[in-house]
Amino acid sequence: MKQVYSDVIAMRRDIFREIARLAYEDGDLHDLRQAVFNILPGESPLYGTDIFRERAIAGERLRLGLGLSVRDAGNLGPLDDDIDLIDAAHRVYEPPLVNVIPFACQACPTKTVSVTNNCRACIGHPCKNVCPKDAIDWNSKDGATINEVLCIRCGRCADYCPYNAIIKYDRPCAANCGVKAIGSDDLGRAEIDHNKCVSCGRCITECPFGAISDKSQIYQLIRSIKAGDHHVAIVAPSFVGQFGNKVSPEQIFEAIYQIGFTEVMEVGLGADLTTLQEAEEFVHLVPDTRPFMGTSCCNSWSLMIQKIFPDIAPYVSETATPMIETAYYIKQKNPDAKVTFIGPCISKKLEALRHYVKNYVDFVITFEELGGILSAKGFTFEAMQELEPRETIQQASKTARGYASGGGVATAVAELIAEKWPEVEVNYEGAEGLDNCVKLMKLAKAGKKNGMLLEGMACEGGCLGGPGTLAALNVARRALQKFKDDSTFASPTNNELIHHFDPECITRAKESDHEEEHRVEVAAKVSKLAYEKRKQQEN
Repeated sequence: MKQVYSDVIAMRRDIFREIARLAYEDGDLHDLRQAVFNILPGESPLYGTDIFRERAIAGERLRLGLGLSVRDAGNLGPLDDDIDLIDAAHRVYEPPLVNVIPFACQACPTKTVSVTNNCRACIGHPCKNVCPKDAIDWNSKDGATINEVLCIRCGRCADYCPYNAIIKYDRPCAANCGVKAIGSDDLGRAEIDHNKCVSCGRCITECPFGAISDKSQIYQLIRSIKAGDHHVAIVAPSFVGQFGNKVSPEQIFEAIYQIGFTEVMEVGLGADLTTLQEAEEFVHLVPDTRPFMGTSCCNSWSLMIQKIFPDIAPYVSETATPMIETAYYIKQKNPDAKVTFIGPCISKKLEALRHYVKNYVDFVITFEELGGILSAKGFTFEAMQELEPRETIQQASKTARGYASGGGVATAVAELIAEKWPEVEVNYEGAEGLDNCVKLMKLAKAGKKNGMLLEGMACEGGCLGGPGTLAALNVARRALQKFKDDSTFASPTNNELIHHFDPECITRAKESDHEEEHRVEVAAKVSKLAYEKRKQQEN
């Protein structure tokens, strides 16, 4: 999340709470207008100058939160248009996941360089001297002015101004998009190129007008819980600290139980399985079959490689992500269970739509959306502090819980290799933020990372910095360290819960066909070999 709480964050959470209330109270979806008035009551605007515009935007946010597609101002009909399509107890939304609400966008300037009134008209005028296009005019009275026709927005003038009188800025959504997926429509408003977008959610957290949002499954999940289905929540390790440092991990699990889940499990259990398989994969395939190997945990990282570097995409691990591993673990025991992933990540919603994941993961919500559900049920941070947990949490190793932070995945794999294959030397490197991930893969493509294990995290700080989190990064890091230290399993090899679990059939299948089938087959054989060796050692 952004480190400073803002009205945009408050607005998002109001939307999630209202959707959850509608689901719990069997509210009339054909009367979404009343839901809008619940969020924005009275006659005065809360955030701007026009209460009617605010309500129109809130209405579209509600529709996205229910799983419906976004509309522009030229196609606005009743709020309940197509509402029957999402009135269900199962997953209903389809891509695109992340959407710009066109009439909420302020059409911010793009890549602008401008001189402020802090210019002192200095006789040195280094701004003019370093400009490669002679786009800066200068005189002793007015100081520097920029010729917008000649300017190429390189920003060198801003870098050299001794008074910081020249500023360079871009619209926040585009400036923070690591895959350059945000452009402009014919009205100058932000527009997402979904062929480039990897649904990391950074634009959602960075837009100061709250004009970008993602689709949600809150309503359908609650409907399914109320229908009496056997629901299992699988919770990403970054959940610790999300509801304040006075709420223990066990109390968070208890709160999840109390909103209707039958079981609650750590996704760290699946992370242990991922570590075991990725270690086997690296040892057996690098460098003989693959020059290097990328980790598979972060979906936006994997999507970025597939879209920008398709020729080296096969070098990303075929091992399933911890979410899929955990879901498969549950479905093996109870095929009828409904599995809900609760985590920091928006991109996991997209991952769960893949054809080889749909049968394992039924719903995906973020910690922020969980907060909306808890709020609708009357839970406050203070109320959560009073909960009596029904269990202790010991389902994952220390290194599995470390997946939540940047560098944690590669560290877990490297430590396991050192434990099981001490003769194998593992050099690894990580990148946080998609722009840095792109830089890392450019080097890998050029052959400068051969023999290495490469970890990519789309979010700064790793999963702890995901767009669906509630806690500031420094708070979450402290909570995670304590959670790691509390694990009774130092390594995946100590985790008794997974010793007899055969992971071979969940090596990560890809969307394409023939070439990928061979790579999946190779990875499956590696996983099977590892399983058989483990069984032999136990006997």
